[in-house]
Amino acid sequence: MTDPDLNLSAFGVRGAGPADAEAIGRLLHDFNREFGEPTPSPAELAARIRVLLARGDTTVIVGGAGPDGLAVLRFRLSIWSSGQECYLAELYVVPERRGLGLGRALMQTAMEEARRQGADYMDLGTSETDTAARHLYESLGFINREGGRDGPVMYVYERDL
Repeated sequence: MTDPDLNLSAFGVRGAGPADAEAIGRLLHDFNREFGEPTPSPAELAARIRVLLARGDTTVIVGGAGPDGLAVLRFRLSIWSSGQECYLAELYVVPERRGLGLGRALMQTAMEEARRQGADYMDLGTSETDTAARHLYESLGFINREGGRDGPVMYVYERDL
């Protein structure tokens, strides 16, 4: 549920559309560069975002004047229920806006949007060392599904094909 002490409108959080693709591409590019990950150019990412938004299985939430942050949601039909699964593919806030509530506002809006689109649950991955992100997610009720809050560390595997 939404934190009643957090004024979402103060953060300018809203659903993004094709007109936001360049800003989204810039934010995604900056995100990967900040963490030393390979990244396509902002223009290539913007083009990809336009395709994903047009398909209808991706939703992007942006916030701040720049915009200064985003949440990228990917949806798919669930195997285990009649609802949708929502995967938080990316959550990013520019460094100078961190710790001011924008990430929380993006997450709360993302969870509301996921519910609106029929999702039963949201899953995400983050690193063990990203304690700020883990604190945010846990404060919003996310748990390490493997064994609850105090369970063993879960692993996320990936492989290029």
